[in-house]
Amino acid sequence: MTNAYFTRLTSIIISSLLLLFTINAMGQQRPEYHIKIENHLFYPAKIDIPVNTKVKLIISNYDETVEEFDSFSLNREKVIFPNQKAIIFIGPLPEGEYRFFGEYHPHSARGTVVVVKNPLTQTTESGAQHVN
Repeated sequence: MTNAYFTRLTSIIISSLLLLFTINAMGQQRPEYHIKIENHLFYPAKIDIPVNTKVKLIISNYDETVEEFDSFSLNREKVIFPNQKAIIFIGPLPEGEYRFFGEYHPHSARGTVVVVKNPLTQTTESGAQHVN
């Protein structure tokens, strides 16, 4: 057997493994957490997310005014227009608390993302929380 044969075989194996990893990654859905803005407040104001996991925040603005999701600790900013939704990906993050606020209503629109090893609650689209 020649070097060309082993080179081609190695290339095929690596390509196959990359394809399998890509298919596997596409099949895994990210955890989703829903937050709503209503009366210049975030509901829920606190969400627990799993440690070292990239998650998807879906933020719905039910107010008649624009709001901006802002977080220095999460390094995220997103303007959310009235009666619209925005998607923000955060993580993977180590354990801890990460504060966020509404740029246009910073005294009332406040919240916290708490990153924990085993989150017990998950937020539904309505803003309610249920135990996993």
